[in-house]
Amino acid sequence: MDSDAFNRSTTYPKPIMNRLRRIEGQLRGVLNMMEREQGCRDIITQLSAIRAGVERVQMYVIGSNMERCIRDEVTSGMSSDEAIQEVIHALMQIR
Repeated sequence: MDSDAFNRSTTYPKPIMNRLRRIEGQLRGVLNMMEREQGCRDIITQLSAIRAGVERVQMYVIGSNMERCIRDEVTSGMSSDEAIQEVIHALMQIR
């Protein structure tokens, strides 16, 4: 069930790239907090924000590509049921 539809090149909008840059900065901030031995509560708060940001990016990537991927798979001969299973598999990888 490993198809190429979810592996095709895609252009992502600037707001998504900016969100990833923000997440990158938050990660650096957490490392800095740990090096300074800052409180656990503050670190956990930042880690929770990072996780939520990553999940939003994951959902955008899957959602923005879902229709195209299903159409491409069906056009290339995969049944619609198999194509939908590919999407479900991708969604399940988030958790």
